[in-house]
Amino acid sequence: MNYSDAERLATVLKKIGYQPTNNEDEADLIGIVACSVKQAAVDRIHSKIHKWQLSKEKKPLITILSGCVLETDRKKLAHQFDLFIDIKKLENLAHDLAALHPEEKLALPEFFDISPSYGSTYRAYVPIMTGCNKFCSYCAVPYTRGREASRPSAHIISEVKELLAKGYKEIVLLGQNVNSYGKDKKGQEISFPKLLKKIDGLKKHFWLKFLTSHPYDMSDELINTMAKCKNLNDYLHLPAQCGSDQVLKKMNRHYTVAKYKKLIKKIKKLLPNITLSTDIIVGFCGETAKDFLATKKLIKDIDCNLIYISQYSSRAGTIAAKLYKDDVPKKIKKQRWQAINNQLTGQSFTFNKKLVGQNKEALIDVVKKEKGQYLNIGKLSNYLPVHVITKNPLKVGEFYPVKITKALHWGVKGKLL
Repeated sequence: MNYSDAERLATVLKKIGYQPTNNEDEADLIGIVACSVKQAAVDRIHSKIHKWQLSKEKKPLITILSGCVLETDRKKLAHQFDLFIDIKKLENLAHDLAALHPEEKLALPEFFDISPSYGSTYRAYVPIMTGCNKFCSYCAVPYTRGREASRPSAHIISEVKELLAKGYKEIVLLGQNVNSYGKDKKGQEISFPKLLKKIDGLKKHFWLKFLTSHPYDMSDELINTMAKCKNLNDYLHLPAQCGSDQVLKKMNRHYTVAKYKKLIKKIKKLLPNITLSTDIIVGFCGETAKDFLATKKLIKDIDCNLIYISQYSSRAGTIAAKLYKDDVPKKIKKQRWQAINNQLTGQSFTFNKKLVGQNKEALIDVVKKEKGQYLNIGKLSNYLPVHVITKNPLKVGEFYPVKITKALHWGVKGKLL
């Protein structure tokens, strides 16, 4: 979502007259799209500020803060930036920049009507909604992005149609909780399964993914629709966060471990080849050794092969920060993070070995010349990295049929068919 926000911010800046640069030292304007999920992300902003202040002593430099920013962080950071802009109100950016530079006068459309400056010519991130109503106790999103707001399905479908007509190969639908799409419209908009079905039918062949789902809203209708879609990839990201009911309750996740496991079983029954990834937070307030062992057991039971592991960091303004003490020592958090990472390494390698000998489709992302041959790095439809050695370079952004020849811990090797 941050990536998609940045693409829309880039569009606004280009319309005003700015051009992108990969060299921060030559920038006249730097826009930060913040993430408030982790304290570490905010800390990285603080570490950059001093450098930018020094740059301002040597040349004019405008700095903008946007994205997901808690009110407490905004108070600490806003005075160190020239502008703070609500990411959902990018239409105000032209006016605010005009206050700094009166010669600039431009009216801009509302957030979802801003066509993003896509960072890729073959993979596009398409927001279908923003905000969240779940209020997980550790999360700042409902306070930074507000309640759930669905984008009109006609606009989403139109954007995807245009992207596919331009030759885009992969479409990723985005939302903090895509499963809740349309519910805020109270019958005036289609559901997420119906939206997924409509988009799936727009073209004979392309890759379709969505991020992120909440287990509480993962309906039978959605699972059945997924099983019937011809372009939907064999990959699902379904955050579990923890394997302890006691901790899940404190996290305000609205489900139990038993319900989560039942859901995974149902999904794998209809989609037996699906690759599952999840989110895990270690060291949440009050997490005991027993709670942690329950998380390790859950990871083994659901047999996921990709996990985004976080060490809990208290976020001021969230419910957890108000109600619970961040009492798990950093050393223990780090140990638990490493333990899960080690466990996942084994599970991932076991899963990847099952793919050896299978024919798959790869979408190439990077091509490197090495010792008179080419290393082509891409992804399979199940999100696994694949390395393919060829005499001649493959084309970035194109599909290629490959045969999996070797399993790696975090991916596979393949040869061109």
